[in-house]
Amino acid sequence: MLEKISSFPFSHLIRNKSIQNFIFLVIIQASNILISLISMPLLIQSIGVDQFGLVNLALSVIILLNILVGFGYNLSGPREVAIQQGNKEQLSHLFSNIISSKILMAACASLLILIGVFVLDLFKEYQTILVFSCLLLFSEATLPLWFFQGMEKMKLISIANVFSKLLFLMGIVLFIHQPEQAKWVNFLLGGSGFAINSLLLLYVHYEMEIRFYKPRFVQVFKSLKENTLLFLSNLASHISINGGLIVLSFFSAAATLGMFSLAERITMVLRMLPALIIQAIYPNASKLYQDNLPRFFNFLKKTYLIALLLGAGLSVFTFFTAGFIVEILAKERLEEAILFLQILAFVPFLACLNIINVTMLLVTDQKDQLFKASWQMCIYMLIASVALTSQFGGIGLCIALLSTEVVIFLICTILIYKKNKDLYYGFQKALFGSSHHP
Repeated sequence: MLEKISSFPFSHLIRNKSIQNFIFLVIIQASNILISLISMPLLIQSIGVDQFGLVNLALSVIILLNILVGFGYNLSGPREVAIQQGNKEQLSHLFSNIISSKILMAACASLLILIGVFVLDLFKEYQTILVFSCLLLFSEATLPLWFFQGMEKMKLISIANVFSKLLFLMGIVLFIHQPEQAKWVNFLLGGSGFAINSLLLLYVHYEMEIRFYKPRFVQVFKSLKENTLLFLSNLASHISINGGLIVLSFFSAAATLGMFSLAERITMVLRMLPALIIQAIYPNASKLYQDNLPRFFNFLKKTYLIALLLGAGLSVFTFFTAGFIVEILAKERLEEAILFLQILAFVPFLACLNIINVTMLLVTDQKDQLFKASWQMCIYMLIASVALTSQFGGIGLCIALLSTEVVIFLICTILIYKKNKDLYYGFQKALFGSSHHP
């Protein structure tokens, strides 16, 4: 493997659009994490721990509903844009349909919140905060990340994301000083994002010459129907990745929950690596699949080897520095949290195993197979988590999460082999230099 990697023309990598996409996606995620770390002590000092917890609880509800707002367009959008890059008329219709669909979903999600608050009297402790947080749904709806990703022009949107987070941070410093002002925190986050997104939409219209067409509801509903399986796949993945803590809460004490939560948060940041790689290579892979299959498979091979190397390096580094990382974040040495993190440290590498499978399912538009794989993974994760956590507590849950990454890799590999043998053997030939196609 090292010999193959050493033959890559690294001097040209920085000019590669997929590499640039990856770098700018990392900048976006890094700025989000950094601003979150900076804003956390400021908010706790201003509104208190109790209100800070309620603000984050409301944010968790919004994050779940943002899956509905996105409705799979973060997966289908870049592919369609990449294929239509040179056709501004088609891009205009595509852009108008997706933005209209996402705004419609944001309106539906907001309506669900309003019904829950004012009709069903849910979310009693943080109703006002949650209602004011609805602006975040429209911020998500108007974010054209998928468009710039498909156009492989990520520089502008990464800068815009950093600016919007700085705007949010400035809003906290200027306007959030009392616990009663907690309702404005998520509103400021949504407002800063929505304002910057509006400027991006103007840029797309005037500088990139993409026209905004009046939405045709027939086309909008057709688009939503086509993306239903991707939406359900995203929902299943969200449950699989983020549902572990809920399972653990049924079997463990609060202290163990806190230890696991710390390790899991670190792991979730590390697990962004394979997701960022997929997002970065997806547009170029879509074009290559349409135009040149040999180059497509060669591109996947290079990406896979580099991804496995990065994943392995990140996992090994995290394993050996787990104690230091926990001490830095918790200000004390928490042995149980360190043990959890050492086990979960291998999640990024195992998740990298499935990068190419997911990419091939996406570029070939196999929504049904992605749907099957996601829900099979979700069902396995829930069964394994309950079984192992009930017997071994937090360590059992860590093992369940590791095994879930292996299982989803096997599921996707089997699905691709059964449904598209040419794709399976094409990549095997590129990777190992020979084909075993019968």
